[in-house]
Amino acid sequence: MHPHVRARRLTRIVACALVAAQMPILAQAADAPPFGILLAQALAESPAFLEQQADVGAALADAAQAKAWPNPRLDTLVENLGAPQSGGQSQRQSTYSLTQPLEILGQRAARVQVSERQLGVAEARRYQAKVDFAADLAIAHATVEAMLARKALAQDDLKRAQEDLRAARAQVQAGREADIRQAQASASVAASQAAAIAADADTSQALNRLSMLAGASTPYTGVSERLLAVVRPAVNPVQGESLAVATARAEREALEAQVTVEQKKWLPDINVSAGVRRYAWSSQSGYVLGVSASIPLFDQNVNGVAAARQRIAAAEARLAAAVLQADATRRSAQAQVGAAEQRLLAATEGEQAASEAYRLGRIGYESGKTSLMELLAIRRALSESKGLTIDAQLARVRALSALAQADGKPAFGDEK
Repeated sequence: MHPHVRARRLTRIVACALVAAQMPILAQAADAPPFGILLAQALAESPAFLEQQADVGAALADAAQAKAWPNPRLDTLVENLGAPQSGGQSQRQSTYSLTQPLEILGQRAARVQVSERQLGVAEARRYQAKVDFAADLAIAHATVEAMLARKALAQDDLKRAQEDLRAARAQVQAGREADIRQAQASASVAASQAAAIAADADTSQALNRLSMLAGASTPYTGVSERLLAVVRPAVNPVQGESLAVATARAEREALEAQVTVEQKKWLPDINVSAGVRRYAWSSQSGYVLGVSASIPLFDQNVNGVAAARQRIAAAEARLAAAVLQADATRRSAQAQVGAAEQRLLAATEGEQAASEAYRLGRIGYESGKTSLMELLAIRRALSESKGLTIDAQLARVRALSALAQADGKPAFGDEK
């Protein structure tokens, strides 16, 4: 062989080896990261959460702006323009003054308090958006796991159906079974193939939804963590406050602060001014001082205060409703978690029994003690029991996510 040809062949072999070595790494890179990392990355890209984050930033800026003092006003007044001269001297006078508005009796403090309370409302809504998003992402993650498990189950069921077909064909050729048994086994294989195709489509749909929620530029090919197998509680055993209750309480406190602002509006607007007056007929100047105040004679903002109090009453009603709803939601979530745990336990036991039944059925069919119809029925029962276990695991994740929302904590994530 020519040396150049040998060198080129060696180069291709090395290149193929490098690509083959990198394929597992690329496959792992396409999988979704562990849920905690995935949640942090998704929150940085989620439009809904970014909207709440921007609202918090706006409320923070409003709170800082509320602490600013009112700006002073500079006035210039020129008098006696065009007036007749006195003794040959101009009667013109020029006054330059600086006026500073004053906030009295807690007007500024009330305004600052409202902005701070509104910041609390924005932060409560932002955290609620985080918890809701974490629950949605956890369910989407668990759905991917369930669909991948169903896909593997469908592939295993197809393999078992093909094994049953081979066994049925052997039995028919040996004269132990009628030809119809082979046709029935073939039909079972076709049904398993259709189920495998449907499972593959469901898996692709679940992966696309998870990728969309996480803001991934390319769809994931799998997950690197199994939420379906989590055995520890997803939330702190100590009950937290419902986010709906926290948000309703923050809104009520903001409206309470607004009442104080409305009450302060009847106070007069005080302005203090100081300046200098120059006389055209001499080089001398005089000083001016002044105080002005509005008179709250016709408008004492009585109806504004009444409206603010009515808004507090409405907020109190919403808070009471939120407390009742939160208690009911948490009790329901706890019951759902308990039921899901019992359902998963029963499904696991049923799957173990079905697996043993199929093993014995195969032995019986190969020895001629079990009919093909019985074997097919046992195999369907095994597939159904495995599917019930997957459904029970997914239902458990849904229940734990709902309980985390009720407790006001991110599901399967950090609690900070």
